[in-house]
Amino acid sequence: MHACTQEPFRVSLLGPLRAWRQEAELPLGPPQQRAVLALLVLRRGRAVAVDELVDGIWGTHPPAAAVAVLRTYVSRLRKVFEPGRPVDASSRLLVTLGDGYALRANAVLSDLERFDRLVAQAWARRAERDDEAAVRLLRSASELWEGVPLAGLPGPRAEAERRNLEERRLATLETRLRIELDLGQHARVLPELTALGEEHPLREALCELRVLALYRAGRRAEALDVYARTRRTLVEELGIEPGPSLRSLHADLLADEPGSARPAPRDTSADAGHGAGPGGDQGGHTGPTSTVRPSQLPPDLVTFAGRRAELDCAAALLPPDLGRPGTTLLGLVSGMAGAGKTTLVVHWAHRMAHRFPDGSLYVNLRGHAPSSSRMNPGEALERFLVALGVAPQAVPEGLDAQAALYRGVLADRRVLIVLDNAGDTEQVEPLLPAAAGCFVVVTSRSRLSGLVARHGAHPLTLGVLSAGESLELLTQRLGEVRVASEPEAAREIVDLCARLPLALSIVAARAALHPGFRLAGIAAELRTDHGSLDAFSVGDDLGTDIRTVFSWSYRALSPQAARLFRRLALHPGPDITRAAAAALAGVPPHRVRASLTELTGASLLTERAPGRFVLHDLLRAYATERTEAEDSEAEHRAALLALHSHFLLTAHHAAAALDPFRETMPLPPCPPDAAPLRFGDRAEAVAWLRTERYVLREIIGHAAAHGFDGHAWLTAAALDVYFNRLGYWHDLLEIQTTALRSARAVGSVTGQAYSLCGLGGANAQLNHPEQALRHLEDALKLFASAGHVLGQARAHRGLAYLCNRTDRPLAALDHYARAIELYQSEGNVSGEAGVLNQVAWTYILMGAYEKALEHCEEAILRSQKLGDPYGEASAQDTLGYALYHLGRYPEAVERFERSLRWFHEIGDRYLESDVLRHLGDARLATGDLDAARAALTAALALLEEGGHAEADAVRRELRGLTPPSPPPASP
Repeated sequence: MHACTQEPFRVSLLGPLRAWRQEAELPLGPPQQRAVLALLVLRRGRAVAVDELVDGIWGTHPPAAAVAVLRTYVSRLRKVFEPGRPVDASSRLLVTLGDGYALRANAVLSDLERFDRLVAQAWARRAERDDEAAVRLLRSASELWEGVPLAGLPGPRAEAERRNLEERRLATLETRLRIELDLGQHARVLPELTALGEEHPLREALCELRVLALYRAGRRAEALDVYARTRRTLVEELGIEPGPSLRSLHADLLADEPGSARPAPRDTSADAGHGAGPGGDQGGHTGPTSTVRPSQLPPDLVTFAGRRAELDCAAALLPPDLGRPGTTLLGLVSGMAGAGKTTLVVHWAHRMAHRFPDGSLYVNLRGHAPSSSRMNPGEALERFLVALGVAPQAVPEGLDAQAALYRGVLADRRVLIVLDNAGDTEQVEPLLPAAAGCFVVVTSRSRLSGLVARHGAHPLTLGVLSAGESLELLTQRLGEVRVASEPEAAREIVDLCARLPLALSIVAARAALHPGFRLAGIAAELRTDHGSLDAFSVGDDLGTDIRTVFSWSYRALSPQAARLFRRLALHPGPDITRAAAAALAGVPPHRVRASLTELTGASLLTERAPGRFVLHDLLRAYATERTEAEDSEAEHRAALLALHSHFLLTAHHAAAALDPFRETMPLPPCPPDAAPLRFGDRAEAVAWLRTERYVLREIIGHAAAHGFDGHAWLTAAALDVYFNRLGYWHDLLEIQTTALRSARAVGSVTGQAYSLCGLGGANAQLNHPEQALRHLEDALKLFASAGHVLGQARAHRGLAYLCNRTDRPLAALDHYARAIELYQSEGNVSGEAGVLNQVAWTYILMGAYEKALEHCEEAILRSQKLGDPYGEASAQDTLGYALYHLGRYPEAVERFERSLRWFHEIGDRYLESDVLRHLGDARLATGDLDAARAALTAALALLEEGGHAEADAVRRELRGLTPPSPPPASP
């Protein structure tokens, strides 16, 4: 053994990559070796796979010996970091984990971590109304930068990280400047804003701040000139108009209204962490949130009993007048599995929820579940952000950015947050808000001493119930008369169950289902089997005694219910529907209802929501033991085949309901037990996809892990339509990455191509153009090699979209032309119509509105001939937009109204709101202010209903609604 270096290394990322041990700078070797180190430091202790390092350093064309070279770099870095390490000793700092490497998190202190801490502290001071302290912290954060981040490092990953870090630097600058403007320091910040504006002429957020500073300095004419120059630059270089926030500020300036000429409220916390959100432009629009009051607590247990002392301890943490305490309050409830931690916390939370006017959040982190189903903090943050009103497509990438946005959204709010079943401190820390006035309660089987030491958590260790409380629990479940009639037997049951709430609940449920059973007989049966649960009173191990109670209830099940109980262990979670349970059990859905009722009645299963069921961790472990002991490998395989076929076929039926004209693909035979669902309309399909979203992510990974690779990539392909339209691009990256591995595993060329197309589209939406281009070009080659014509058209459309996003409209038109040729060769009218509409939109971006009209009319004719309402609705909207820019406002209004009728009938609320906004612009251009207001109000209602990020932009448009001078019609 060799000693691990005590003093962490210091690493600089916010400039040229450098590293020091104490005061001595370390030689980091050639550029590619330095790039390896940078990628490991950026991952912050998490493993980076060898393939990922190779791709990150060399891109799509690595040398033949890339892996060997990479290992040489790692070996040299280990010598740099641990020069005294014996040759035969393994590294303690740069460790090998699976097929990859990780740099121990506690071995390195980076300037990026310092930057993040300062930004987080600034947001905390901002939440406490100490804006001057927030400015000082943000200024200190910006002073850490020493030029171009990661300067001189090669490879696509370093380039992408450079852009990401630069965006974070600018976002932090904008946040600080915005606060200084709020403090009335416009004269002080104007020179800095002017320099930054000249350096970044396309960044709308900087323009907005500069315009406001000029106006407040009494220089209104200059402010209007800055706006005009920025608008001209955006139109000439990007082919787009300024965003709604900047346009709203311009309207205030024209009206010369000092009270309204202020920056439109922006949620800059996401910027501070990561930059523009998905779908954002170079102006950094992140999509503000609408104020939403979530209420996520699970149902309270009507028969809750005991725990009065613990409830009093928890209640004492809240001062009588909550007001605005100085910091977030944090409680930690720990204890063995089955001790009733969740039941206690949920009961207490319901009692205290009225003291948190901004709502309650709840998540089961599944910290002690198998690693494959343990929830990562990013997934929990995404769920919380959406519940708080952030649109899914506005949730940024990366844990740090998500956590920053979360803290910003919670600023000024009083929310009760329950983090249930945490595995360790690292899983919890990103979920802690900075807002004073929030209360966080964590439950865990572990004591999580890090939360106590680093965050001041108030610990409460939950043991077993007292004898009195245990009898109270039995009395609540069985009634006073029955317990009082056999007090000795009741006390014996309490002793045999070791006063463990989970065991007592199961025994009580069994007794309640059989009111004729004497308690003495129940106690005798427990005594005969194995004895007591004493082992559970002192440890957290799954001992034989808890199996006694489980086995006692399990053996009392009917054969059908017992079989279903065993099969439930095969489902990856987090919960399961009645239909999926039927597939696992191999019975029709109407026949599984009785077994589910029997299991819930025996407390072996919990109905979390109507038709959705969840197993307690201990019961899942027991079910796993039983299925391994009683069912054959062939039975396991058949059940898993039915399960994955159920999700595969149902996902494809949902995709067909969303897009009836989508290309079909051959699917494997469906076993009779799979019972896939079918959908009568889009609304039914969307409802299923929405509720099953997280399950579907787990299912794809589960299929890949258990040898159902064909099911994995085919299911992922079916989800592409829904996840893309709803903006779940992070999900797409995850599932399509898994799908690509699965398609390669089974040697499916078309499967690889579909997965690469999905990855290309997601990366394009997330502003990763290099990765998007690589994936889409690879997909095109694979589709071509397989002779898959429609797939080639799909890839060309993806490439065209990417070209438009990167300001290359002529290249986009070339790709669209090739896609049309391919669709025509296959007689695919729907695909051709869709491309014609996209071509029209490209011409609008170029300002060629007459050409756009021609293609729109053709797209409409083809969609009408085909009977495709979605295609016609989209083309009518594009046509109206072109007419609007030509100054033909009455005609534009007519087209927008046609599009509206179709989208309303289809049920696509987001696109309906988008067309309503276009209609509002057209109505306003005709001078009909009331009609414009009505259209925007209707759009706002739809966006608020869906919790969409653009709702605040529409509110600003409504506030600044004044009849403009219509733009001149084109000749």
